Amino acid sequence: MDFDWTQLKSFAAVGEHGSLSAAARATGMSQPTMSRHISSLEQQVGARLLERAVTGVELTAAGAALMAHAQSMADAAGRFSLSAAGRDETLAGSVRITASDAMATYVLPDLLTALRIEEPEIDLEVLASDQTENLLRREADIAVRMYRPTQPDVITRKVGDVRVGMYAAKSYVERRGMPTRFRDVLDHDVIGADRSTALIDGFRQAGLEVNRDFFAFRSDDQVLCWQMVLAGYGIGFAQVQVGDRDPRLVRIEIAGDVGILPVWLTAHSELKTSPRLRRVFDFLAEGLARSCR
Repeated sequence: MDFDWTQLKSFAAVGEHGSLSAAARATGMSQPTMSRHISSLEQQVGARLLERAVTGVELTAAGAALMAHAQSMADAAGRFSLSAAGRDETLAGSVRITASDAMATYVLPDLLTALRIEEPEIDLEVLASDQTENLLRREADIAVRMYRPTQPDVITRKVGDVRVGMYAAKSYVERRGMPTRFRDVLDHDVIGADRSTALIDGFRQAGLEVNRDFFAFRSDDQVLCWQMVLAGYGIGFAQVQVGDRDPRLVRIEIAGDVGILPVWLTAHSELKTSPRLRRVFDFLAEGLARSCR
């Protein structure tokens, strides 16, 4: 049976990411196109490959069997693409960067604009995502992460640490007052995550026991949470380089630095021979290191 590689690639992406929407974001392909690819593949094999689940899709038994082969093919194609990229001696071309929503929205735009001015032949793509993208498969060329990546066969460089502060809009402080002790925050509206426990763990380390219901607004979308802070809904958290530069906000000094986050740059090891990827990697490393100071 001869399979269409494009259809297999779509199937592998959906199976790995758990939903059509997540796979579409990771690959840059549209959801309707991926859905058609999978439907055509199911007709060819004569069996259902995916089933709908509460959080997306799950592999059927037939899908799990096919997935192992699709992943092997994707890995082989990725290695070939990386090898070809490593032999590309020109700067002209595209570079795909992945970073968290907050990093992509509030930190990268200035850096990438400066890069574009210096290197107008390099086209840039940004995948704003907190998920770990597969560098081997070329879902991204370079990743900016707030943790040390553990993928094999990658170049990893720590470029610095960013401080996290606690902020509120001036309108919120005028309405609710300024906390004078860290414990006073318990009597305020605090903006937190929906599923992540990072803030809950942070409060616990500071000696305050809270749970998910403590937060007056909850979302895993970092950009939305920050917009709620700007709107005056409540107290929130951000990198100090982002919060300190906004005149609409005040920094709640009682907490000092709420936390320290490391900033790591990662690219596949075979890309070290590509001048274009090396140029973008080094430019980001230098620019992010300056922003961490």
